[in-house]
Amino acid sequence: MPKSRNLFNSLTARIVGLTVLVAVIATAVTASIAFPLISQGAQAQAESELNRVADVSQAALRSPVDTEAVNRLRDELETAGITAYIIGARLAPVPGLDSQVQEEVLRGRSISGTANVSGSDVMVAGRPLQGGLGLVLLAPADAGELAGDNLRTVLIALLAGLVVAVVIGLLAARRLTRPLRRAAEAAERMSTGEREVRLESGGPEEISDIAISLNQLGDSLALSEGRQRDFLLSVSHELRTPLTAIRGYAEALSDGLTEDPAEVGSAVVGETRRLERLVADLLDLARLGAVDMSIELTETDLVQLVQRAAQAWVGRFDQAGVVMRVEVPEDSVVVRADQERVRQILDNLIENALRMTPEGQPVVLAVTIDGQYGALSVRDGGVGLTEADMAVAFEPAALFSRYQGVRKVGTGVGLALVGRLADRMSGVAQVWSAPEGGAAFGVWLPLMSTSPSASPE
Repeated sequence: MPKSRNLFNSLTARIVGLTVLVAVIATAVTASIAFPLISQGAQAQAESELNRVADVSQAALRSPVDTEAVNRLRDELETAGITAYIIGARLAPVPGLDSQVQEEVLRGRSISGTANVSGSDVMVAGRPLQGGLGLVLLAPADAGELAGDNLRTVLIALLAGLVVAVVIGLLAARRLTRPLRRAAEAAERMSTGEREVRLESGGPEEISDIAISLNQLGDSLALSEGRQRDFLLSVSHELRTPLTAIRGYAEALSDGLTEDPAEVGSAVVGETRRLERLVADLLDLARLGAVDMSIELTETDLVQLVQRAAQAWVGRFDQAGVVMRVEVPEDSVVVRADQERVRQILDNLIENALRMTPEGQPVVLAVTIDGQYGALSVRDGGVGLTEADMAVAFEPAALFSRYQGVRKVGTGVGLALVGRLADRMSGVAQVWSAPEGGAAFGVWLPLMSTSPSASPE
């Protein structure tokens, strides 16, 4: 059932919101910087315009000043909000204007700027005239109308930029979230059991990595589930074989077709023990996976353990016609491990080697010291393993799925137990090519007298 989505909590909404926030902040910063500059620019523009009017008026009044010309000029300037004064030594001064400003004009100097007239700031432009006279123009210092026009233009541009940012943010968010939605849909399909789901890797590197990871996850799940199926098949086969034998013997006893009940009973006991061991291995593997197996780490002499195992297995080797060799040092090699579990590891490795080794070829049980570890290994003269086989040798049913029907294989439980038991005892299991021509399996366990600082190479 599809999940309901909260639009305001989606990645698209967050990207758009972030884009809008950035645009608003950028607009506010721009406005805070632009508004004073616009005001200053408008003021400078107004002063420049007043100076231009003053220059034009000065040129118009170069001829001897008459009352009619002055009145006409004043009327024209009044319509533009400019007040004009004619000053002179015998004329009345401009009311409220600093006398020093008027004196500068009468001395023949042009002036421009701002001044305080009767308590108000005004723009002043002064020009000297013929006959010892001067022209003084006064205009309001507030350039608000011009600044307002400029501010409105800037605000319209900023608002347009804000709208564009929102649109771009929405488009970018949809483009970025589209592959994420596809990845979510692919993951949901995988959760329902589909394993053929694949995503195209493209776009930004991070999103491409998600697609690649999901594809790898699908491949890993398919491989893992395939191995699980093979494992179940192998276990089912191993369980069916002794059960079929037991059923056959039981039917023979029931029908009175056997002449030696003791021999039948012995065969049934053997098949039953085989079943018990397989079930025990399965339980151990399950308990190890759940980290639920009790491990008692004590002093364990690998040399003594190998010698005892060799005595127990010599009969099986003789029956199979396989040569057993034991290579151990004269001194003890004491490791910190669970003695019963180490013997279980050794028995599994011996059984695996015995199954793979043809008649007349050797199987070597060896103990060595490797740095801070005691190494226990079993080498055989069998068919050996490829590098690809070695990479998955300790995974349940991995080798079984590769070689079923090709050569003798076990259930895939024994080697998986070896790897996990070694790990639980702070050791490591490895596989390599044996000098005898087959495969070599071994476990490295920490020596009792030292604390391991690194795993063996």
